[in-house]
Amino acid sequence: MHNWPRSAKLLKNNERWIPGGVVSLNRKCDPNICFTRGEGAYVWDIEGNKYIDYQAGFAAAFLGHNDPDVNAAVRQAMDDNTVLMGAGPTDLEGQFAELFCHCVPGAEAVQLTTTGSEATYHAIRISRAVTGRDHVIIMQGGYNGWHNDVAGNVISNLADIGPRVSPGEYPFDSLSAGIPVAHRSLVHVVNYNDLESVEYITKRYPVACIILEPILQNIGIIKPLPGYLQGLRTMADEKGFLLIFDEVKTGFRHALGGYQSLCGVTPDLSTFGKAVANGYPMGVIGGKKQYMDYFIHPEKSKRVLIAGTFNAHPFITAAAIATLRKLSSAEYGVYQHVNELGLIMENGLNTIFSEYDQPFYIARQGSAFCVYFMDYMPRDFHDVAQHHNFELDKAYRLKLIENGIFNFPLPIKQGSISFAHHKKDIEVTLERTREVVAHLFRNKKTGNRSV
Repeated sequence: MHNWPRSAKLLKNNERWIPGGVVSLNRKCDPNICFTRGEGAYVWDIEGNKYIDYQAGFAAAFLGHNDPDVNAAVRQAMDDNTVLMGAGPTDLEGQFAELFCHCVPGAEAVQLTTTGSEATYHAIRISRAVTGRDHVIIMQGGYNGWHNDVAGNVISNLADIGPRVSPGEYPFDSLSAGIPVAHRSLVHVVNYNDLESVEYITKRYPVACIILEPILQNIGIIKPLPGYLQGLRTMADEKGFLLIFDEVKTGFRHALGGYQSLCGVTPDLSTFGKAVANGYPMGVIGGKKQYMDYFIHPEKSKRVLIAGTFNAHPFITAAAIATLRKLSSAEYGVYQHVNELGLIMENGLNTIFSEYDQPFYIARQGSAFCVYFMDYMPRDFHDVAQHHNFELDKAYRLKLIENGIFNFPLPIKQGSISFAHHKKDIEVTLERTREVVAHLFRNKKTGNRSV
């Protein structure tokens, strides 16, 4: 078993000044490893250990850590003495907005934030201004940020939250103290891939919007069933609420136009982050101009506030422009490369696990993958919570980390391949995975028997 004494010492020192020792408690995990350097597909911890990285800043570093083209654009912005004025428009934000809207056909206009949570916050606020309604629908097992409307039911223990409070709705399992009870009553939690539950809620409450990851990637890779996203689109049109795709994780990782360009369903609003600037802190809200223009609505009572001194910070915006240019360049062939590596990973994992008498399912979308220790493709969080072997998943992840393969040591978190990975990295990963699986599993299949 590996030990990380310097990481433990650093965390303990941080805890003197920072509650919990880290400034985002989503980063706190077991083991708590301090990483000090990243380059391409690799990271190094404070002890000097090197890892092939599939965490990638919760999938943000899509081009790889410290991509040279992105970093060069940031340095150029510094050398040009690009200034954060806090007054007037900037050329960089205009360049980015035009480029973004060309990349994402469903975005007719955009606004920029510093985080993805801010983007989802503004999207919901717009939907309430547009519809004059207050109620919001979110997904059981989804994650859309830290604010009151969405801070619940991420990886809930079903035994703790109890049965549905109605045929379609779960209790709101708050992630945070300090959310008013009256506010929680405006948020309705349903299963992903369940149109009937959405129908049930909309018949009983004045719904402003439904917000969801078009692929549920907070709990691995759970894909929409045929007709599900289109069904939401139809229902939104018929019942007058807004459809919001949270593409903070799916956006730009799966396609230049976001996952919406792959599924053929255009939401009213979309939110992006993470990969849009290759890990530099940026969030984006984009969508139909008729809704985005609520930021400048002529009636004060309908106007939606957006503000932030660091929104479209010049160094960050330069990084985002460089990222989108690289992603859209045929010269680099980013999507072909990562999709090919993703297929190698999927096939290799299937081969390894199929040798053992152990239920598994390998889920993948492009460069994102997840191993489920259950014998079928999950349709929602309820499936995962009931049938996935969480204890085995944790042991599997820890053993991989000890062998130099890093993914977040929390069960059902996705693995993320970057453009910086090479075929050799995937082969090494699969070799070490084979060793780990041989250590964890004892029953190897022989024909129709296990030994």
